[in-house]
Amino acid sequence: MLGSYKLCIADPLAGQIGFFGTIRESGTPAIMALRLKVANRTTVEIETIVARDEAGAQRLEKLGSPHPVFLDAIPLAKRASREALIEAANMYFMGLECNDGKGVYPFTDDCNRLENGKQTINNPSENDWPLDIQALGCKAQFETGFFSFVTRIRDRCLVVIDQERGLVLAFVFFDHAGNIPSVKLSDGSTIPIGVTRPFTWEIAELFKIENGLIRQIEAVLGEAPYGMNSGWSSWGDGLSNRVRWG
Repeated sequence: MLGSYKLCIADPLAGQIGFFGTIRESGTPAIMALRLKVANRTTVEIETIVARDEAGAQRLEKLGSPHPVFLDAIPLAKRASREALIEAANMYFMGLECNDGKGVYPFTDDCNRLENGKQTINNPSENDWPLDIQALGCKAQFETGFFSFVTRIRDRCLVVIDQERGLVLAFVFFDHAGNIPSVKLSDGSTIPIGVTRPFTWEIAELFKIENGLIRQIEAVLGEAPYGMNSGWSSWGDGLSNRVRWG
């Protein structure tokens, strides 16, 4: 059954809709990302990711509703083209996959990100880490070069483009080869990374984009077998970092 937190994204041109929200599985809170593709008034594709993160679901429901910017319409004169929205969202993946701290990172100063209901930006940790990456802002995080342990971001399906609200919903895979014990940051220092085995994150990621800049990010993710394909893509597309949409 549905929980109390919900956000819908619509793309009439492509016949696709997306949903982020909380659900109950035998009474236990969880988080779900969903997309539906419709053709001739018939549902032809259904894709879901369920994050069985009870604490994360409870955090979302405590928020009560999605961030207001996800609901705000962009004034007609300022609405970006589909191509511009896709380009801005893909720059996020490009900057993350090739994270040397020197890329072009299109974030607003007040950009924030939630992952499975947890704020992973401007949220200092209680742990004594060499680099408290969660304490930094979106752009500052990318500028450290910290994410270079993400070895590949592939099968980039930017499937729901909501021009009215400047939203892009992507389903992607983040591969971690598990063979990078430490990363060299952009300031020249080196820190250990606790990724010691190969695995993949299957991710549904939603972007709010204004004037070509990413202002808000929300993600639902779960661990998948290393290198797993989505099932919607060919073998080649599933391994590629090229962008597909619609």
